[in-house]
Amino acid sequence: MSRDLVTVDLPASVTAADGEGGLPVLRVRTAVATGEVYLHGAHVTAFTPAGQHPVIWMSRASVFAPERPIRGGVPICFPWFGPGREPGMSPAHGFARLADWTLVGAEDADGVVTLTFRLTEADVAGLPGSGVWRFPFELTYAVTFGPQLTLALTARNTGTEQCSFEEALHSYLHVRDVTAVTVEGLDGAAYLDKAAGGTHAVQSGPVVFTGETDRVYRSTGTATVVDPGARTVVVAKEASANTVVWNPWSAKAAAMADYDDAEWPTMVCVETANALEDAIILRAGESHTMTARIAATSA
Repeated sequence: MSRDLVTVDLPASVTAADGEGGLPVLRVRTAVATGEVYLHGAHVTAFTPAGQHPVIWMSRASVFAPERPIRGGVPICFPWFGPGREPGMSPAHGFARLADWTLVGAEDADGVVTLTFRLTEADVAGLPGSGVWRFPFELTYAVTFGPQLTLALTARNTGTEQCSFEEALHSYLHVRDVTAVTVEGLDGAAYLDKAAGGTHAVQSGPVVFTGETDRVYRSTGTATVVDPGARTVVVAKEASANTVVWNPWSAKAAAMADYDDAEWPTMVCVETANALEDAIILRAGESHTMTARIAATSA
């Protein structure tokens, strides 16, 4: 692994290695939890608390390459979500998940490990999309592996002008069978239904899955994934106006080269976001922190 991307000493519970595709990876192993983060995109690719099955889902067909996003795990969407709010905002979900982040902090407190990563505009120069959003910035991302997975993304406007951005922690979660899963906590929330062509609706009862699902909810609260006979996974959050719920279903899964055709029943995305009309606005020198906490409880 290049030492240029790791600027601190690592505790014994954290190992630096060359991962899939030769990309640098940090692996965490304690009595409390195990986990994994690639410096490419500061991308969490594994989290398993002690006594549990893996919580974070990864595609078997994911591509690990410098110019490609990783499929599964927890991609960071910044500074736009999906296609963005204006024409020409490409690639999808912005450039943060394509960049190499620098590890600037690593701590182990009684088996709870926090890794802190940093990204600035200098780190994304030349990447696809870096010329579309031209504001100076600093991102700090704290990833804590403990009984729960805690993800805290801080964006700071280091320039002299006001800026606006979208963000999401695009968490893919393991489930046994998405057709039996429900997502609770969104009853009564308005949402944009992207799978239905951008129509608007209001959620009634728990979310169920009967086809391609791609919804951006206006909700600041906690969402709970109920996987019958297996467990519940709680996604709690702070400073987030939106919850995104996504499953590609069979046809869309088959159309994605980095997604195994048969995998779609085993995952659901419940994402922590600020997107669309809930984009964040920062004046010069201001910062904003969005936090997600993912915890699993056996049935």
